[in-house]
Amino acid sequence: MPRWDIEIAFVRWLASLGGQSWFFDHLAAHLVTDSLFRSLRRASRRLLGCCRKLTRAAPLDPPDGAVGTFEDYFNGLLGWERFRASQFGVHHFCTLSLNPKEANNRRVAPGVIELLPRYLAKDGVVAVGEIGFDDQTPEEEKYFAAQLELALRFDLPVLVHTPHRDKKRGTERSLALVRDVGFPEGRVLIDHNTEETLPLVRESGCWAGHSIYPFTKMDEPRMVALVKRYGTERILINSAADWGVSDPLKVPKTVALMRESGIPEADVRRVAWDNPVAFFAQSGQLDPAALEAEPAIDQSQLFEGNSVLRGQAPRVTGAPGRLGQPGD
Repeated sequence: MPRWDIEIAFVRWLASLGGQSWFFDHLAAHLVTDSLFRSLRRASRRLLGCCRKLTRAAPLDPPDGAVGTFEDYFNGLLGWERFRASQFGVHHFCTLSLNPKEANNRRVAPGVIELLPRYLAKDGVVAVGEIGFDDQTPEEEKYFAAQLELALRFDLPVLVHTPHRDKKRGTERSLALVRDVGFPEGRVLIDHNTEETLPLVRESGCWAGHSIYPFTKMDEPRMVALVKRYGTERILINSAADWGVSDPLKVPKTVALMRESGIPEADVRRVAWDNPVAFFAQSGQLDPAALEAEPAIDQSQLFEGNSVLRGQAPRVTGAPGRLGQPGD
């Protein structure tokens, strides 16, 4: 099938879900293509309102141990990637942290912790994260606690990664550390939950995230079963664009199955939109009312002399609901 036919089919499928706003809460910005931005935006402008995106600071593990690699990455997330998303009518937010994988890298971990305060107060930063455990080492616990303290200092919520191995123990340790530090549980999102860990998080005051993947962590039918069993209070879903096999469209796919399974529309919206917006709005960087407004698009703008365009006529519009503008 030609590429344009694939895109048209994709847009029609998203539009068929009807009237939904999407909050994509597990994307690595540099892995999201302009074509995906464009397709999501075209579909959302037709029926789905505005498309919004949140990106997380992903593991880097630079081989030379250069803290400057992280500085470049953070600058990119808050500069070029924020600009690039805006050129397609996408509200861009991000979380920043020393990822648990890098916490064990003594060449970079102390320097990144020193670097973070420079960025946590910048526009668009809605949480400290992902933090947490990977191999559950003493170094990971040390930097987990240090970043909880940073979040307190900058009045930000936190996004907590739970480990792929021995997830239940890692979740228990995460919840215990949050309590030991005295961090408010209502400002903690424990992510990558499964059937084994969701009851633990629900017993706390933390929020419970679920990452929907093709082969790992959680899938659509299991997520539907969890919503039917536990309801929607402080529960949210996310999809991924990162290394390994992932699918950034798992949020709308899960929404489609929730509807097919008879879950009430209000509950579907709560899990896919209201809950993530409410959680990250605690940062003071995300205004739920402002997200309902149609974002203006001005592709004539440049970022440090650079454009997202490659010879096309720039699209300039602030009017909602219009497709087929120059540059589409």
